[in-house]
Amino acid sequence: MDAVSVDFESKGLLDGLEGDAREARLQLLEELGDDGVSLEELEAAAEEDRIALLPVERVYDPPGERYTVEEIADEAGVPVEALTRYQRALGLRVPGEDERVAGEHLLEMAKLLRGFLDAGLPEDGLIEVTRVIGLAMSQVARAVSQITAETVLADAKSERDVAMRLAEAARLLTPMANEIFDHAFRVHQLEVLRSEVVGSEQIQSGRLAGSQEYTVAFADLVGFTKLGERLDPDEYGAVTERLAELAAEIAEPPVRLVKLIGDAAMLASRENTPVVNAALALQAAAKEADDLPDLRIGIARGSALPRAGDLYGRAVNLASRLTALARPGSVLADLCAMEASKDDFDWSSAGSKRIKGIRGQVKLYRAR
Repeated sequence: MDAVSVDFESKGLLDGLEGDAREARLQLLEELGDDGVSLEELEAAAEEDRIALLPVERVYDPPGERYTVEEIADEAGVPVEALTRYQRALGLRVPGEDERVAGEHLLEMAKLLRGFLDAGLPEDGLIEVTRVIGLAMSQVARAVSQITAETVLADAKSERDVAMRLAEAARLLTPMANEIFDHAFRVHQLEVLRSEVVGSEQIQSGRLAGSQEYTVAFADLVGFTKLGERLDPDEYGAVTERLAELAAEIAEPPVRLVKLIGDAAMLASRENTPVVNAALALQAAAKEADDLPDLRIGIARGSALPRAGDLYGRAVNLASRLTALARPGSVLADLCAMEASKDDFDWSSAGSKRIKGIRGQVKLYRAR
């Protein structure tokens, strides 16, 4: 598009703008036009109030040939159904049959998918892994986007300034993120293989174990729901971020931070004593922190099934239930967790309880 020949004002692309803001918008429109953005794209972006995002969109999704999903599948040699399952597992919208919106990135990913399938990896397993990646990347992208946008908006002088800075940040962040993801994957993958996945038992049987013995701990913020009624959203979010920060600092191998669920953190390990140690350390750190309410921590040991980076089973359910029974500032454990580390901590009986969803009376103990 020849930006010089376009009357952006008559197209409504300068509506409501005056002075410096108008000049900045006009300069941005001319630069985008010179870069090959069509008038139709500009009008659509204006309608959706995202003109400032067009430069960063072109960094992450460069202009080029566009394909339908079927064309991508044919070119990569994968079934259309497998490719659409992959996209949905990533949390992405699947384009319609005739939509030419898929670019080279999807084509490259489809070829990788074909390589995994050719290597004999099961499609269902790949989809499960992809779903985990999609959820994790969504969280990473939101966190990075938020801090980038906050930084840019705080210093930017105009809409064009915002657009250029976001695009530049994208150009800088992408290679850095690739290095970080590569390093994190290698380190975590090796640690999991060493500690949880492949051992002599698995080698002899020729398959991974199903349910295994785990110790699971849940740390829950006391009065978090009521706290949300008194704090504004930023302060409310800062509390959960502080819990996440403390849990991540304390969860060192063989203990891992499995997940964060709103106002709770879940820790787990095949070994019992390190989890109890981590729970006590987290409780102590929360008490010392000025910006956190008290924690309730529940610990249980028993069978749990590892799936897609998460754990499922009785130990998980029981540990979660125990957080509701624990006193604020305490660590409450079941009999199995206590007996597995009987001589490593000071334990006191907390009686027996009937717990919803758990068969029989559960003997409880406080750890110190």
